[in-house]
Amino acid sequence: MLVASSGAVIVDSSEDAVESFAPEGSGTRIMATETKIQDTPAVKAGPVIHLTERAAKKIIALLAKDGVSAEVGGLRVGVQGGGCSGLSYAMRLDTQARDRDKVFEEFGARLFVDPKSLLYLNGTTLEYEETLMRQGFVFQNPNADRSCGCGSSFTA
Repeated sequence: MLVASSGAVIVDSSEDAVESFAPEGSGTRIMATETKIQDTPAVKAGPVIHLTERAAKKIIALLAKDGVSAEVGGLRVGVQGGGCSGLSYAMRLDTQARDRDKVFEEFGARLFVDPKSLLYLNGTTLEYEETLMRQGFVFQNPNADRSCGCGSSFTA
């Protein structure tokens, strides 16, 4: 809204114009267009798990080896009680998502995660590592307070 120190403000909402008139006899008339600021609600990003490109390629290769299409099948990841740190990661190939699963897809590969496990895995990045000492999927989990030496269990 435009407020002139010398007179009243009139808003014409049909044309989005604001007119301010000076006191009678001054011959001054001020016109301005009104800038409308529209508040857009913040879009909340839901829980997410990321895949690196290398992990995605490995998932696709494993599915192909089992004769499962990467368009419907994927890697099921979850969290279960146990392991030397209290919670352990679980993984297996699956032919399709279940009804309540959250499905994440990156680089053409899909991850299936049940709602309870998602609480512990939110923000995690799944990497695939191949070194002289070991090869396999590695969870980079920001929710893990500490992990065991082998990386397959953690404390949240």
